[in-house]
Amino acid sequence: MPKIQIAQEPAADELLSTDSFALLVGMLLDQQFPMERAFAGPAKIRDRFGTMDPVEIADADPESFADLCSTPPAIHRYGRSMAGRVQALAKVVAEEYGGDASRIWTEASSGADLMKRLRDLPGFGEQKAKIFVALVAKQLDVKPSGWTKVAGDYGKQGYRSVADVVDPDSLQKVRDFKKAAKAAAKAAKE
Repeated sequence: MPKIQIAQEPAADELLSTDSFALLVGMLLDQQFPMERAFAGPAKIRDRFGTMDPVEIADADPESFADLCSTPPAIHRYGRSMAGRVQALAKVVAEEYGGDASRIWTEASSGADLMKRLRDLPGFGEQKAKIFVALVAKQLDVKPSGWTKVAGDYGKQGYRSVADVVDPDSLQKVRDFKKAAKAAAKAAKE
């Protein structure tokens, strides 16, 4: 896997670069939370739980797993709730993809198939799925036929989402883009 630099922490980014389930979990955690901290969450899980193996995470005691995810610094501002989502995601990856999250994107027959596979995952709505399609295309060079169509604006050049974060400068540009988009949406409502 190429070097991913979303978390802006060497150990966390190394995990995202070498563990497909960690990358998927980072995307799951990327909501209502700073993106670099969300993508640092999988490293916290691995360091506390001992592994990012989806089979082991799926089989973990839910209460104990929620405790380790919510212990400060938590994996997310809603650590206990997100622990349940991580376990639900791990269960799907374990049962449907033999524990190999990369099969979700490497075995997709088209962009539409990849989008469907992502939408079928717990915690992945339309927007999150589009962003992840763009992320695997832009950063992992996984570009099934029609990926740009399903990724929509996230597939375009620029700094629109976590898919475009490759260093501290691009992280700031994505933040600025999101801030401007929020301001424009608010102004449109008024």
